[in-house]
Amino acid sequence: MEATRQEAVRRETSRLEELQRQAAQPKAEEAGSRPDALPAARTPLAQPTTSSGARRRTLFGRTDPNIELVLYAEAWRRKIELNMTFDLVRAALKQPRTDPMVTVALRSDGSVESVTFVRSSGVPQIDEAVRRIVHSQAPYQAFPESLAREFDVIEIRRTWIFDTAVRLY
Repeated sequence: MEATRQEAVRRETSRLEELQRQAAQPKAEEAGSRPDALPAARTPLAQPTTSSGARRRTLFGRTDPNIELVLYAEAWRRKIELNMTFDLVRAALKQPRTDPMVTVALRSDGSVESVTFVRSSGVPQIDEAVRRIVHSQAPYQAFPESLAREFDVIEIRRTWIFDTAVRLY
């Protein structure tokens, strides 16, 4: 069963990579045909920085004009949901709690920079389990080349729902 699940994750990752390549190809052709076109990394929306100088982008929810960013975040979400061991939080879920909202910062090489709670679950064991889950799945897929040219760090903010499984919204 585990091998089947891992094979499904590999197939989905391959499919997403192909979609990312297809999405990037028309953009590259279009930019090449316009002499006034600026590279994506120089557009104001694509170059938020922090005081450390790292080019960062935060993705709130599942929509963004940058389809490659959305596809990367969805692949990350699927990896968490499909590989999470529910036993890590089963006992803690019997306590009253809220659904935590978590921002995970991923570096371009797929490593985890930070796990930040925007809203805690109110149960320290669940919050710690979320941290362990995120770190146990690392390293994540490295950014596709086009994303790596634009961003050094991508912050993905999701609400973690714990019921019969873990779902990230």
